Amino acid sequence: MAGRRARTGRGWDASPPRTGDASDPPRPRRGGRGRSEEAADAVESPAPPRDESEVAREICLRQLAVRPRTRAELAGALAKRGISEQVSAEVLDRYDEVGIIDDAAFARAWVSSRHAGRGLARRALANELRRKGVDGEVATEALGELDEETEADTARGLVDRKLRTARGEPDAVFRRLVGMLARKGYPPGVAIRAVKDALAAQSAEAAEFAEQIDADALADAEGELDRDNRPVE
Repeated sequence: MAGRRARTGRGWDASPPRTGDASDPPRPRRGGRGRSEEAADAVESPAPPRDESEVAREICLRQLAVRPRTRAELAGALAKRGISEQVSAEVLDRYDEVGIIDDAAFARAWVSSRHAGRGLARRALANELRRKGVDGEVATEALGELDEETEADTARGLVDRKLRTARGEPDAVFRRLVGMLARKGYPPGVAIRAVKDALAAQSAEAAEFAEQIDADALADAEGELDRDNRPVE
């Protein structure tokens, strides 16, 4: 048609400009580095090893943050983490000097809290302190603050609480309560007398049974049996 203008290729039927074949490899980005190169550098540049003394101090402080510890407990924790004996001794000696570790204070607090909270007697407390690595003389000094009168009063209080819910014949109740006190470390004489006195104050039937108990004879017999069964150290 005359006068009709030719298509310019910029209208609705224009073809998009070519940007290169799809199979062409992507062009590398200018500047910056790829993630794979950064990861490789990270592997090739490990962090410098930490000072062993610093690691040892951190282990000790984490242990002490949970509860007080003895020197032996901390030494065991350090050994499990591979800290050398020399470094362990240096760190623990320093903690001894500044009072962070105090086995004597630990023993006194342990005796007080375990006796008041669990009703444990001196023999049971001595075993616990030994397992925690407290020196024998230090433990003996701490246990000396718990006298026989206090121990007897605690034993009687334990029996009185148990008797409120105890069921059964007096002889069966007697054996159970004496056994309970023995497991808490009370000597036979203290345990038997505490249970006998508590039964005597409970009821007429229990008092009659208690009158038949020879506390001294039973205590002597139990003491001999206990000595025979005690392991040889």
